[in-house]
Amino acid sequence: MVWEELLGFIAGALMTSGFVPQVWRLYKLRSAREISIPFTVLFLVGAALWLSYGVMLMLPPVILWNSLLLFLGGAMLYAKIKYGR
Repeated sequence: MVWEELLGFIAGALMTSGFVPQVWRLYKLRSAREISIPFTVLFLVGAALWLSYGVMLMLPPVILWNSLLLFLGGAMLYAKIKYGR
């Protein structure tokens, strides 16, 4: 593994781990009033585009972390729909 790829794995891990506490809190409190639907949708579209980019260029860090971000973003959107009222 070259250092650039290692840097991508570390950066992706840090960025993705920032969303875990937010998603955890949404489900723990069963409240998503503070979450914006436009933010969540734009986040999901961006993560999907980054994932597509990573797949086209065969970039493992981009593929891994954006796959996880899509899962977390989907969980946020689901929580917003379920608990956002």
